[in-house]
Amino acid sequence: MTDTITLTGLVATVPYTVDREDKVPFTSFRLASSQRYFDRRTSQWVAGDTNWYTVTSFRALATNTAASVHKGDRVLVTGRLRIRRWESGEKNGLAVDVEADSIGHDLVWGTAKYSRVLSREATASESGQQTVAESLPDAVAADPAPPDAGVSSSSWPVTEPGRPDAQFAAPIAAGETPF
Repeated sequence: MTDTITLTGLVATVPYTVDREDKVPFTSFRLASSQRYFDRRTSQWVAGDTNWYTVTSFRALATNTAASVHKGDRVLVTGRLRIRRWESGEKNGLAVDVEADSIGHDLVWGTAKYSRVLSREATASESGQQTVAESLPDAVAADPAPPDAGVSSSSWPVTEPGRPDAQFAAPIAAGETPF
């Protein structure tokens, strides 16, 4: 049985990457996830136990992880949890591994700048295949208001916080902040 887990933590080791033509590319690093709680008796935050995970990503995620994630970064990881026993001579223990489905920076601790990787789309265009953007319906692929459409961002609908349905959408008055 495979369990899906989402973790937040600190990248504790330099990510190790293998990207050779004869193997599937992968990147692996250790993740330290500590829990903190507020101790009402002392009125202080207290660090709890630290859980250690080995996070491994494959293929495109591995390549992007190697370029984006560094030791000391705060990250979010979602993936499949695997717990296995190990033995080495007289020593034995449990290893907790996560095969990552997605990895990203934890924006509670800082900012990030996203940049899209176009290598697959460029390769598809050169071979005559349809790219991801070309295969989307026109309504989805188009920006909500292209610069030359004459629609100002102040007239875009804003959904009420916590209410994703469109019935609560209301236009923003000119000069009004949506937040």
